[in-house]
Amino acid sequence: MAGRPVRKQPSVGTAVVLRTERLTPHMVRVVLGGESLAGFAAGEFTDHYIKILFPVEGVAYPEPFDVERIRAEFPRAQWPRNRAYTVRAWDPVHVELSVDFVVHGDEGLAGPWAARVQPGETVRFLGPGGGYAPDPRADWHLLAGDESALPAIAAAVERLPAGSVVHAFVEVSGPEDEQKIVTADGFEVNWLHRGARPVGEALVEAVTGLEFPAGQPHVFVHGEAGFVKELRRHLRMERGIPRERLSISGYWRLGHSDEGWRAIKREWNTQVESETEPAPAQQAREAA
Repeated sequence: MAGRPVRKQPSVGTAVVLRTERLTPHMVRVVLGGESLAGFAAGEFTDHYIKILFPVEGVAYPEPFDVERIRAEFPRAQWPRNRAYTVRAWDPVHVELSVDFVVHGDEGLAGPWAARVQPGETVRFLGPGGGYAPDPRADWHLLAGDESALPAIAAAVERLPAGSVVHAFVEVSGPEDEQKIVTADGFEVNWLHRGARPVGEALVEAVTGLEFPAGQPHVFVHGEAGFVKELRRHLRMERGIPRERLSISGYWRLGHSDEGWRAIKREWNTQVESETEPAPAQQAREAA
């Protein structure tokens, strides 16, 4: 009789803050390094991410730092909180890991931390994870997202070879939040300025109003869950794009804390999939 599967313990990485840079009024880059990063493995995907572990203020954790031990010995309220952030760039030669953070004053956990963290401070994290990179066999590429998806979109378009057919839309608060993204043939991202409009409204308008090129696309849509749901419905039901050609997910949900969103995300995703899938007859036509 086979025994119960052994749960794989999460591997905790350690890094040191080398420097920070204010990219725009609402985005800060934190560059991590240190000898412990020498074995870091990233590069296969353009949406690689790490989960940064933030200690609870006033709680001292035993050394060596062990997530499983902490979860076994400490009450849940004292477990380190984690936040997932995209790897903007990984330089294995200089052993530097760049992570970009959306910052809105004192709002949230990771943003204020990124705005005040100092060189020399230790950072612990889980990962990297990831699952998307632009398919070089695709006829064209569609990428759309808000600020939370900007690092992954930037990493993706920077990897695309010259001559690629790309439509990339990024919604930010205003022109001051645009960034310079260097691409193979000078391709420009389409910046959408939100202003006072609801998050994602401009993105939905841009994508639904786009004249799709001929051929098979590869699609990346991430950001606030409400507009992601709208675009998933449009892409699957109205445009008939196969699920396997879509990388689409809600990074966050308006009106929910990070913990609250993660608690319902799996159930929400299941419901969204059931609501945004074509009828069986239409699916059969797509597969034919």
